[in-house]
Amino acid sequence: MCLICERIKMIKEGTNPYFVRELKTGYVVLGDHQHFKGYTLFLCKEHKTELFDLEPDRKLAFLEEMSLVAEAAAKAFGAEKMNYELLGNGDTHLHWHLFPRVSGDLGDFGNQGKGPVWWYPMEQMYADGNRPTAEELTELKSKLAEELEKLI
Repeated sequence: MCLICERIKMIKEGTNPYFVRELKTGYVVLGDHQHFKGYTLFLCKEHKTELFDLEPDRKLAFLEEMSLVAEAAAKAFGAEKMNYELLGNGDTHLHWHLFPRVSGDLGDFGNQGKGPVWWYPMEQMYADGNRPTAEELTELKSKLAEELEKLI
C-alpha cells in the first residue's frame, strides 16, 4: 500500500490527526511539518498516478476542489502567495502540496525571501521542531476548516 493510501486509511479509521475535511474528490490534511505555516495537502481519493488518468469530469472536479483548498489556506494563514505542487516522484498517488507563502519565510536561503520552498534545506524543513504541537495542530485545523466552510 502506498503512503498516501495509508494516510487515507487512517482518515477512514479516524486516526489521522492531520485530517481537516473530506471533499468529493479528495481529503484535506495539514502537512506533518509546518515550517511554512498552513502547509496543506489535498489527497486524491482515487489511487491514480497522473492527472490524465482521472476521468475528465473527475479531473476537473479534483482541480476545482484543489483550487478551493488553496484559497482557503491562503485566507486562513495570511498568504501573500500560494505555491502549488503535484509531483508524485516519491509517492505516486495524486496529491497536491499547497504552501502559503509570506515574505522572509526562506530566511537566508532565498533571494530576498523569494524562491521555491525547496530552496529551504530539507533537513530543516522536516526537522522535528517544525512538527506542530497538539494545540498548534488544533488551531491550524480550525482556521483551515473555517475558511473551507465559507467556500464550500
